[in-house]
Amino acid sequence: MGETLFISDLHLAPERPEITALFLEFLRTRAARCDGLYILGDLFEAWAGDDDLTPANRDILDGLQHLTVGGTPVYLMAGNRDFLVGADFETLTGCRLIRDPTVIELNGARVLLLHGDTLCTDDEDYMAWRATVRDERWIREFLARPLDERRALVQAARARSRSATADKPETIMDVNADAVERAMRAHGVHTMIHGHTHRPAVHEFTLDGAPAVRIVLGDWYRHGHVLAAGAAGFAPETLEPPPPQA
Repeated sequence: MGETLFISDLHLAPERPEITALFLEFLRTRAARCDGLYILGDLFEAWAGDDDLTPANRDILDGLQHLTVGGTPVYLMAGNRDFLVGADFETLTGCRLIRDPTVIELNGARVLLLHGDTLCTDDEDYMAWRATVRDERWIREFLARPLDERRALVQAARARSRSATADKPETIMDVNADAVERAMRAHGVHTMIHGHTHRPAVHEFTLDGAPAVRIVLGDWYRHGHVLAAGAAGFAPETLEPPPPQA
């Protein structure tokens, strides 16, 4: 058995071409040797719909398609930035969209995968916004708008989010411990992997008298962060971006 890789919170955007280059190199090399790649949300900084095929977005989709055509399964879970990915994205990339949450079998154990935002229950404003934009009717009406209008609305939403986040205490934007335990009990697991909070760590604790672990994936703002899962357990990896071109 080989390794399964987990990443999240890449926030790929034209403003950070070095991180996009790092991701594409990761797809060509490290990811091409794994048994499967799970992307647990926020692959993109923003996604206005599956027709948002800018040259930069096409490069990313082409890189994913090359990986899946080569035989590596890729599973994508939507995050709070790219929850509008849909069936056309699957067709263009060969990736398989998975629900949030999803339970997988890994080395004989059940593992719960989430993006992580549903665990941040103390942030009531965010949870209310999430409930609104994840409504199927809201999504249908939004995607019916012209692409340029959708792009403008997405950028305006990002600006509002940055302003709101700046005024919130850090503790409110982290996961709620009770929400973590409820989710693990509901799915019958003692291992959880998620992103969203940008606070990479391995949290070991006791759940109903048994050892449990919550692994938080790192973001890709300055470096690449990968979690490799193999027969020996979990191992975090850091990827350095390529040097800037002269």
